[in-house]
Amino acid sequence: MKKMLFSLLFLSLGLSVGAQNSQNNLVDYVNPFIGTTNFGTTNPGAVTPNGMMSVVPFNVMGSEDNKYDKDSRWWSTPYENTNTYFTGFAHVSLSGVGCPDLGSLLLMPTTGELNLDYIQYGSKYKSEVASPGYYSNFLTKYGIKTEVTATPRTGLSRFTFPKGESNILLNLGEGLTNESAAMVKRVNEREYEGMKLLGTFCYNSQAVFPIYFVMRVSKVPKETGYWKQQRPMGAEAEWDADAGKIKRYVKYAKEIAGDDIGVYFTFDTQADEQIEVQMGVSFVSIENARENLEVEQKDNHFAQIHQQARNSWESDLSRILVEGGTQEQKTIFYTALYHLLIHPNILQDVNGQYPAMESEQILTTTGNRYTVFSLWDTYRNVHQLLTLVYPERQMEMVQTMLNMYREHGWLPKWELYGRETLTMEGDPSIPVIVDSWMKGLRDFDVELAYQAMYKSATAPGARNLMRPDNDDYLNLGYVPLREEFDNSVSHALEYYIADYALSEFAKALGKKEDAKMFYNRSLNYKNYYSKEFGTFRPRLEDGSFYSPFNPLQGADFEPNPGFHEGNAWNYTFYVPHDVYGLAKLMDGKKKFIEKLQMVFDKDYYDPANEPDIAYPYLFSYFKGEEWRTQYEINRLLNKYYSIETDGIPGNDDTGTLSAWAIFNMMGFYPDCPGLPEYTLTTPTFDKVTIKLDPKWYQASELIIETKREKPEDIYIDKMELGGKKLDKYRISHDELVHGGRLQFEVKDKKK
Repeated sequence: MKKMLFSLLFLSLGLSVGAQNSQNNLVDYVNPFIGTTNFGTTNPGAVTPNGMMSVVPFNVMGSEDNKYDKDSRWWSTPYENTNTYFTGFAHVSLSGVGCPDLGSLLLMPTTGELNLDYIQYGSKYKSEVASPGYYSNFLTKYGIKTEVTATPRTGLSRFTFPKGESNILLNLGEGLTNESAAMVKRVNEREYEGMKLLGTFCYNSQAVFPIYFVMRVSKVPKETGYWKQQRPMGAEAEWDADAGKIKRYVKYAKEIAGDDIGVYFTFDTQADEQIEVQMGVSFVSIENARENLEVEQKDNHFAQIHQQARNSWESDLSRILVEGGTQEQKTIFYTALYHLLIHPNILQDVNGQYPAMESEQILTTTGNRYTVFSLWDTYRNVHQLLTLVYPERQMEMVQTMLNMYREHGWLPKWELYGRETLTMEGDPSIPVIVDSWMKGLRDFDVELAYQAMYKSATAPGARNLMRPDNDDYLNLGYVPLREEFDNSVSHALEYYIADYALSEFAKALGKKEDAKMFYNRSLNYKNYYSKEFGTFRPRLEDGSFYSPFNPLQGADFEPNPGFHEGNAWNYTFYVPHDVYGLAKLMDGKKKFIEKLQMVFDKDYYDPANEPDIAYPYLFSYFKGEEWRTQYEINRLLNKYYSIETDGIPGNDDTGTLSAWAIFNMMGFYPDCPGLPEYTLTTPTFDKVTIKLDPKWYQASELIIETKREKPEDIYIDKMELGGKKLDKYRISHDELVHGGRLQFEVKDKKK
């Protein structure tokens, strides 16, 4: 019931703070509360498209009965919709990730006697409202209305206080990050500057980095100062009186540094008095944080900045226009598009400076430098969608990846603010770059790109950051299980896909011998196929299969020999580059289809993780079986995507699960990364208009039209592309973007 109330509140209230509201505004379809439960790990905070800054309500730390903090569960998000205890607004957070980090610079308003203990000063809240670029709630403990908005590199908070003594706190110790060190310095009564250490994403203790900030309040306080809170020793320590002891520094006005420090302001406020708090950030320097703040906020106040954020979102969302469908379906679609455009983020400051990859150097870019490359997830569909609809951004992302190679010697794997976290497996930059090049985005140094890919594909394992088990992979054709939970099969399957993409790239560049070598490597997945179980199965160094073996072990993230975040059934069809070869291995089309259908019928398919998200399209490789793709896609969309807070099946993975929904609701999907082809399926809407950039594509738009007698009709009966009959369910990227108009006739019975 609570989830429904939030959805109804959003839909009925729409925006606040006086912004214009219209049925024609696409931003009004977006519900930022979708995905904020069920470990979707999205959040309703204020952010601009691909912006560095996000201002996010933080409610995963502390409670009124002091029974938990952020470490009592594996919180990888600053906000969870069923939680009710607010301890501030975090500045710069991640959306849809599976490991905790960032979510710091916590800004908290309070009233009454100054209390600096976050376990105690938090508040329950009500009246949440969120829309693109805006979030608000009401703190019941204090009678304070909070509102936040953002520019690309700065945040702006507005607090409406009751009459009496009021406070604004900046907590620099707490947050999602495991790092608690910080430094802060008073500039004047209204302004502080400093830095906070962040990092250790997904257990990488060396992947740390600083965030610099400048904070400014709009009113001169009657008192301001620092505090330092003693942290309990050990992960299980209790917050006793000594451990929670707080020391205040009132008369000291120079800088302070250490763990668990903070800044406070105290004011005398009138009833409904509003105080605004500006926060500028940079990953380069305090000076740049201040310049970002001066340039992006200037003399503007809350209403103007909020409207700018809203306009930015409206512009980006309007690149895809949908007609027909239900209000709920449009909300799902445009919220997914909103989530897609949160990451990757710009990293450079307004002067173009950014921290070089894995380096102390500060470099300058003339375009956009991006960060937060969750590539194990996003190489499957996010970058393909950006290539189609936002090619100018995708081109700059590819250029960013190549500049990372220039700076660091390796393409990124899971990069975070200039640090390589080495999270997940594979060599995911290869299919991203190849896919972009194959689709016509070629404004980069092609030979340098090939050099970078060749290096990671061939370098010995001891010196190979992308493929540390490359020696076994090259010598044996597979990665053997050497330790019980070493994810060996998952590693190799990722390498096979990367090598296939590299073989296609080499062939296109005229490198015939390399193309043959990498293609042959990509077929070594057959080493893992076990006739006994009919699945992939870990192998040992001597060539024997791992035993005892249970192909269902690994469901629900249970540790599993050879496989990462899944079981053998989630990985066995994970060969998008050789579907027919895999079918032959399984004794032909009939058995392949039966086994694949069984995965769906027995609920072995996992919609919340990436290895099997392309399974539904494999049916369409076989004539007469395409209806199964259409049926399963419709079923999965209806079952797992909704306007509720659990309306995403799991971690959004920086837009990956959202991109899956967007593609399918439009009627096509790129099921083989690196191959410029799509599988066609039944669109959700009567009409979809995708605006195409004439710099990259000859056509200015792609129109997809669907005729159906009733909404529940899901089976494709006829198709036309560019006015000509289409009798195949897989088409090339070039055919799609230059076809002009793709038309479907849909019936209630399979063809």
